[in-house]
Amino acid sequence: MNTLGWTRRAMIAAATATLAFSGMAKADGHQMMDSVHFLIPGGAGGGWDGTARGTGEALTNAGLVGNATYENMSGGGGGVAIAHLIENAASSHGTLMVNSTPIVIRALTGEIAQSFRDLTLIAGTVGDYAALVVTTDSPIQSMEDALAMYREDGMGFAIGGGSVPGGMDHLVAAIVMQAAGEDPTAFNYIGYDAGGEAMAGLLSGEIDALSTGFSEAVALAEQGEVRILGVTAPERVPAYADAPTFAEQGIDAQFVNWRGFFGAPGMPEEQVAAYQEMLGAMLETPEWEAVRGRMGLVNIFRPGDEFEAFLEAQEQQIGDLMRELGFL
Repeated sequence: MNTLGWTRRAMIAAATATLAFSGMAKADGHQMMDSVHFLIPGGAGGGWDGTARGTGEALTNAGLVGNATYENMSGGGGGVAIAHLIENAASSHGTLMVNSTPIVIRALTGEIAQSFRDLTLIAGTVGDYAALVVTTDSPIQSMEDALAMYREDGMGFAIGGGSVPGGMDHLVAAIVMQAAGEDPTAFNYIGYDAGGEAMAGLLSGEIDALSTGFSEAVALAEQGEVRILGVTAPERVPAYADAPTFAEQGIDAQFVNWRGFFGAPGMPEEQVAAYQEMLGAMLETPEWEAVRGRMGLVNIFRPGDEFEAFLEAQEQQIGDLMRELGFL
């Protein structure tokens, strides 16, 4: 776990030393924030939703926050929530918006008018591998079966995802198909506004396979709804060790999607620091470890300037890849 060498005790001590802002109070030996409001740019059931609610659960259970509230605001590929946060910046200093790699992709494609540069960067906290899944009653038992079906009827084989064409789920599917030796731009991709809608498409038979985050795939697999064909991890993930990697199937497709938090533009520096230290402290708690392990996430704590440098590097990397694949 990368927490920049900070132990939980040191993080909390630093939070105590930080100039406190309205809404901070001591509780049970911790520096506790009274409340945090999470803005989720998609519908229920998606990766953003799970990350925000899991973070709020860990913060409250660990005593770092008194109360966590949540607001789902889908639309525009996340652009509606981003615009709302910017337009209501003065009254939104108590809000953390969850986001992930799509904020980079959608800004590159012009799907959203804003980018991460228009927000206050708090911290990247976790990473999530990606997966391709099918329903448990699907005749597709393996990635080899999926590729055979695709080769037999290319446009008749549909892969769906909780993002628009050219979005992250599409990009992940393209990476997998390219690594399998197929044309990454030739398969039939159907995009949905959120993970829950994409799952409904899979269950209804509208799509043959679903490109989604591994944490979402684990939850669905444990409910007996899907079979995981492959994971974009270098080796099997302990959170669900039954899921094979693409690598072990001879497909060199690796990808990890970061997830993190942003604040409204103009957020006071002392409040930014308090949020960063709160999240860093949370990552060291057993309450977070229970959430992280359940969701199959990887800790990748990057606060402030480090988060910005990471996003700029990813923007360059993904932009180059999307141009290579013909998405830009």
